[in-house]
Amino acid sequence: MPTILGLSAYYHDAAACLVRDGAIVAAAQEERFTRKKHDEAFPRHAVAYCLREAGLTLRDLDYVGFYDKPLLKFERILESYLGVAPKGLRSFLTAMPVWLKEKLFTGDALRRELGGYEGTLLFAEHHESHAASAFYPSPFAEAAVLTMDGVGEWATSSYAVGRGHDLEILAELHYPHSLGMLYSAFTYYTGFKVNSGEYKVMGLAPYGEPRYVDRILADVLELKDDGSFKLNMELFNYLHGLTMTNDAFDALFGGPPRRPESALTQREMDLAASVQVVTEEIMLRMARHVHRETGQKNLCLAGGVALNCVGNGRLLREGPFEGLWIQPAAGDAGGAVGVALAVHHKVLGNARQRDGDGRDAMQGSYLGPAFADDEIEAFLRAAGAVYERLPTDAVLARTAEALAREKVVGWLQGRMEFGPRSLGARSILGDPRSRKMQSVMNLKIKFRESFRPFAPSVLREHVAEYFELDDDSPYMLLVAPVRRERRIAMTADERRLFGIDKLHVARSELPSITHVDYSARIQTVHAETNPLYHALLTRFRDLTGCPVLVNTSFNVRGEPIVCTPKDAYLCFMRTEMDTLVLGSHVLEKDRQPPLADDVDWRTLYQLD
Repeated sequence: MPTILGLSAYYHDAAACLVRDGAIVAAAQEERFTRKKHDEAFPRHAVAYCLREAGLTLRDLDYVGFYDKPLLKFERILESYLGVAPKGLRSFLTAMPVWLKEKLFTGDALRRELGGYEGTLLFAEHHESHAASAFYPSPFAEAAVLTMDGVGEWATSSYAVGRGHDLEILAELHYPHSLGMLYSAFTYYTGFKVNSGEYKVMGLAPYGEPRYVDRILADVLELKDDGSFKLNMELFNYLHGLTMTNDAFDALFGGPPRRPESALTQREMDLAASVQVVTEEIMLRMARHVHRETGQKNLCLAGGVALNCVGNGRLLREGPFEGLWIQPAAGDAGGAVGVALAVHHKVLGNARQRDGDGRDAMQGSYLGPAFADDEIEAFLRAAGAVYERLPTDAVLARTAEALAREKVVGWLQGRMEFGPRSLGARSILGDPRSRKMQSVMNLKIKFRESFRPFAPSVLREHVAEYFELDDDSPYMLLVAPVRRERRIAMTADERRLFGIDKLHVARSELPSITHVDYSARIQTVHAETNPLYHALLTRFRDLTGCPVLVNTSFNVRGEPIVCTPKDAYLCFMRTEMDTLVLGSHVLEKDRQPPLADDVDWRTLYQLD
């Protein structure tokens, strides 16, 4: 059976994935190694890791797959510029040198980066890679697949049907009419970074009122019953400019874009609420159309819009499908998984293997590097850290006790997660019952905006006791309401609050993970995929009666999630985290000496 390396690179979120005998052996994003958020460069470190994890060299590869088709993408870019000429000359002159020098010759560049690889190199279309990443690892024998993102080559949304090893795209919506671009335009307009800050808009939405929905539907886009739409391109600048929106957009919504890092106003909150409502409506209409056209009972999702977990939650509750599965690395990084699996199944015709237990093939998304206790201890000694090495049961007991005392715990265990969510392998943990935990973690640990909500990890067997959800959400990609009996009724004065003032009202008995609209972005934790994290939640439940923890990504604002013990230790020392748990090693902040001046942190414990 073949060994296949899948790659995504050169736009954002470069990644590598190794598939052998149809199984995903390893996958990782380049940013985790280089510490450059959303790193787009060729994933040299991720490739090296994947090969090392599999015990292979480049010579052992049978195929290399790339997640999109550069020539087709160049055709779209060139036609788009020609279609608006003479507008966009500045943007054209900025883009063309990179294309003419590098991106048109992606095949040559890939072979060069792979040390002169001479084997078979295959290219999939962008949405084909997304669809393959969603269907082939899913637990379904057959399913409809809906892909929604900014843009690939021409496609911006598409739907497909997968059966066995076959996967056929049936219809596409084409650029410039894009749900991802619409959401990114509002991300830009509300002062956040495109391709990075969209989740901030989603988190900000519940603080606002959707007062601009009618304006968006009347003036910004023409929406049809099947979920297809046309954007009013007179309002957007991304076809020919260096910004997302223009003066006409400003006039429609009452002023220029918010300056990044400036104070948020009610206008930004209302805009976020409005675009979120419109996005959910489009997602629902698309899903209903796909259901009617395909007759399938299960749906798989991928593409950057599939990271909109509020919309996903509505699809689960209100959509026509019986089953829903979302690729945990739904953005471009997941294209590396998709193209590798597409080569294995679609190109080579190999059957999918399913054992009938209903699980997916992503292995909990724990596909990145792991570190042995002896490796960790060697690093801690070199760093001059003060630590205790304890048996597993003592680590669990000590960590649960710290969390119950409202301590903030950094937690690095096992293989790193693949995708944008920390799932209990590279996580910062807290007590969800604490009324101060959200502000403490946002301002003193994460150094990020105070409005940002935190997600709960909950034992799968207890999820329905706390949330209006009785389905799996292992990848933290579904939002569901907190159960009414767990909520705290607001006073008359509290109900009159608006905007950020809503933040200071405890909404449930788990205030640190309950958003202002009584929702939560849920991760269900399974003993089969992460036994240690499941055991920690169980120990915390036994100690406190609560089977839930606050789980946020182990990083600070502007940095990727940590990969190595070194990354975790430096993050721990540079924030107000209380406790750090690295494998079997427990570190308490108040016992640590200052970071040593004589240590070369750039080279110490370098993973390459």
